[in-house]
Amino acid sequence: MQQIEPRPAPGRTAFLNLGFRPFFTMAAVFAVLSMLAWTGVMVFGWQPEFTGLPATVWHAHEMVYGYALAVIAGFLLTAVRNWTGVQTLHGVPLLLLLLPWLAARLLLVTGAVVPMVIIALLDCLFLAWLIGALLVPIIKVRQWKQLGIISKLLLLLLSNGVFYAGALGIIEDGIRIGLYSGVYLIIALIMVMGRRVMPMFITNGVGYPVQLKNRPWLDIASLVLFLAFWIADIVRPDTLPVAVLALSLLVLHAIRLIGWHTPGIWKKPLLWVLYVGYAWLVAGFALKAAVVAFGISPHLPLHAFAYGGIGMITVGMMARVTLGHTGRNVFEPPPVLFWMFTLLLAGAVIRVPVPLVDPLHYPMWIGLSQGLWIVTFSLFLAVFLPMLTRPRIDGKPG
Repeated sequence: MQQIEPRPAPGRTAFLNLGFRPFFTMAAVFAVLSMLAWTGVMVFGWQPEFTGLPATVWHAHEMVYGYALAVIAGFLLTAVRNWTGVQTLHGVPLLLLLLPWLAARLLLVTGAVVPMVIIALLDCLFLAWLIGALLVPIIKVRQWKQLGIISKLLLLLLSNGVFYAGALGIIEDGIRIGLYSGVYLIIALIMVMGRRVMPMFITNGVGYPVQLKNRPWLDIASLVLFLAFWIADIVRPDTLPVAVLALSLLVLHAIRLIGWHTPGIWKKPLLWVLYVGYAWLVAGFALKAAVVAFGISPHLPLHAFAYGGIGMITVGMMARVTLGHTGRNVFEPPPVLFWMFTLLLAGAVIRVPVPLVDPLHYPMWIGLSQGLWIVTFSLFLAVFLPMLTRPRIDGKPG
């Protein structure tokens, strides 16, 4: 039976009513502030102290284990409540889950004031606590099919631990292994969740009958090949086996995207942002193969995956979940969403293919893409922060 939380009194803040509210808020705030700091490093030559981490390593880690994991936490705490009918963390327990995530983000920019091992423990505590909080309702109703998602979170916890072990000098090459594993595991989560929700969103959202194709053989093959791709790129990065596996994944996911396509998505920003974000993941596989075939920079496929794919999909999901779970109509979103998503798409184009064509102006393109990221998430906060902090407009709990 679902545990219904108390209905908030009129005018009372709803910030801790459900997981998406604090975690989406903090993810967006962190997306702006961390990118401002990264712009200071890349464009203005700022040389901050990141507890002994090089600025590039701090940026990579925080985009994966800071920003992206906050979005995932907010989404899963909300989704698991819907899937199981059991109330997930809210109120003070939800705040207590947020605090180690926030503490790790803040302490990483304090220089050498706090030992790295303390930060590592706080960061891993957050993810371990999140896993436990999600397992309770899943086990209570015996929804064993959700354990696949939990297994990926456990691997993310392990990967973050490997990263910190590398930063502490315990595991050689642990930083690289932890970072790339984090990116690939988040992509794996997106693929699994995309397979579940994107056809449903498109079918319900285009406004006309449509039959979309999901192929079980493709689902299985893509997961098996992606596991092989992840292992190959960790063991022998950017080699021929990685390129072959990347091309195989390119073909499989292109087939999946074709099966999900219908012209009506291009009239609905909340649909095309997810579709285009998934297409960026497919482009990332193409660019990963091009690293081996043509010697392009490995940073290009990484940012196709991260800025274009993870960035667009997470901001699209945050917008959709926030609208739906605050009692608003997802089929009539605020018009500004079109421009918000278009700015982020422009930033991804400027960050990935444009430097490939015009490498001479690389710093300018990087700075412009950073600026568009900052504007996008600032707009998100301007539009959605009131929704995230106030009670649902329909008076329901959540």
